[in-house]
Amino acid sequence: MQDIRDIIFKSIENQKFNALLIPERNGLLSGVKYALEEAEKIKIEIEFYKKEGNQIERDKPIAKISAFPKNMALAEERIIGTLSKFSGIATAAKKAVDFSEGKIRVVSGSWKKMPPSIKDGVRSAIVSGGAHFRITDDNMIYLDKNYIKMFGSIPKTLDAVKDFKSFTKVIQIKGKQLTVEEETRRALENGCGILMVDTGEINDVVRCLKIVDSMGMRNKVKIAFAGGIKVIEIKELAKLGIDVLCIGKEIVDAPLLDMRLDVI
Repeated sequence: MQDIRDIIFKSIENQKFNALLIPERNGLLSGVKYALEEAEKIKIEIEFYKKEGNQIERDKPIAKISAFPKNMALAEERIIGTLSKFSGIATAAKKAVDFSEGKIRVVSGSWKKMPPSIKDGVRSAIVSGGAHFRITDDNMIYLDKNYIKMFGSIPKTLDAVKDFKSFTKVIQIKGKQLTVEEETRRALENGCGILMVDTGEINDVVRCLKIVDSMGMRNKVKIAFAGGIKVIEIKELAKLGIDVLCIGKEIVDAPLLDMRLDVI
């Protein structure tokens, strides 16, 4: 089927136009690499005035686009769509990092739940905002509740990976099969390096910390916390002594950073 735009633009199809790409609110720019890839696919010229991770301001142009009419229409769909999503994520990640004041590692692991086609872009946006997409930069093995269920216990799960000596073992604490305290104790006794309290209940992470302290392990293990965490909660949570805070939806599901394309 013929694209209706071929008919609409017939009389001016050989004219080239310029346009400016303009953000409609302040934030961080992300997705530049993917926008350039799209630009090549749809045969437009794009010149960015800003780089990945740069601060951008409302109503101040961030790029210039040159294209023939149909390609310009495609640019409005694809370039804006690419940049708006990833820039929204980067902006939200930056907000979370700012709230942390450097006292806690901000992670957004929910990129794993995104469609495969945008996972790389989401991870890049998280990093552009100053956050992380992994609990630790070290080699790690994440052992969640399903691993534990299949092996039958935390000790047996950790025993299965004991030969991976250079890897940090992360155990997910849920307090389902056993109490938070008992799960914490068993994880510590069997070589866990990071405890991920993935319940969203502040009282659970407090209970976990008490056991860690009572066993004299506070300097040997890190505590991570996840489960519906809000950005506005970061400052209070940092006071508890948590090492890693995993924020999912408020970062990866952040509102688009709206942009417009104005032909000049």
